[in-house]
Amino acid sequence: MNVSLIRGADLVASPWKNGGGITREVAAHAHAWRASIADIDRPGLFSRFDGIDRVLVLLDGAGLMLDGPAVMQPFDVASFAGETAIDARLVDGPVRVFNLMTHRGAARVSVDAWCAPAACVVDADTVLLHCARGALDVSVLRARFALAAGDTLRIDAAHRVDVRTEGDGALLCARLAMEERS
Repeated sequence: MNVSLIRGADLVASPWKNGGGITREVAAHAHAWRASIADIDRPGLFSRFDGIDRVLVLLDGAGLMLDGPAVMQPFDVASFAGETAIDARLVDGPVRVFNLMTHRGAARVSVDAWCAPAACVVDADTVLLHCARGALDVSVLRARFALAAGDTLRIDAAHRVDVRTEGDGALLCARLAMEERS
């Protein structure tokens, strides 16, 4: 098992494929998945990604609407196929989202939000623990990591690992599982 701390302050900003926003890659596994933080500052269509399944979690902002009247609030999750034309509308100003993209048939993801203190057993090929708000101390395998908002702890080969959190923050737990190819 490998544990690495990814500081949010070290992430590099780059423009979206369609030029409509900025993204910062958090972590990736070639030809399987990618996790990023995206800033959306204007309404518009999302980039098209054929063969990709997407999961968005609203982190900050007044709200986001994706092709419907329902308004995403912080920590709401939206899932959709990358080939679907998604028109994003902002409720009242810019938003920030945690964006997970998996190659269909190569990986799958599930996401939960935790408020500290919390204790959980995680079981996945890779787990991303993203500090969405506040500050947290995260304990994994007798090691303790201090996370500030925007930091992510990546745990590879996270099979049956105890995770404990303390502090005043909120954490996203993304479990990524590789799929068997026949």
